[in-house]
Amino acid sequence: MTTRCFPAVLGLALMGAAPMAAAEIFLCVDKDGRRELTDNNRPGCRQLDVPGSFPAPAVRKGAPAVRAASSPALTPSDFPRVDNAQQKARDDDRRAILADELRTEERRLAELRREFNGGEPERQGNEKNYAKYLARVAEMRDNIFRAEKNVEALKREIGNIK
Repeated sequence: MTTRCFPAVLGLALMGAAPMAAAEIFLCVDKDGRRELTDNNRPGCRQLDVPGSFPAPAVRKGAPAVRAASSPALTPSDFPRVDNAQQKARDDDRRAILADELRTEERRLAELRREFNGGEPERQGNEKNYAKYLARVAEMRDNIFRAEKNVEALKREIGNIK
């Protein structure tokens, strides 16, 4: 690993430290000056102090797994609060934006389907080679598939708004 890559690797290691908080991380430097992050303590390595790390909870055999999402999130008392009227206005704005995006995407999908012509679009002048035509038809099919997925996602997102 080069020295230039070290900051990126160290950053990734520190970001990933929370899930593997019980693991110790060592910085090793070999005789050529190459740095390596590892969880194995070897000669020439020093342990890194990772801020915010905490010991992993002990897991008993046969105990049900506890999900972090099941516990209520604690918010500080000075955390900014939004009143119901303001939240409803935000939700209405979000719904309007998503509805506009949905209309745009549905128009785009209808145009793509019309141009696709049931799988047999008209050949263009630069498509004397049949392979070019088939490539364009395949691209059109992919675009239609993506547009359909976008419409589904937008409808699902609108349905999730309270």
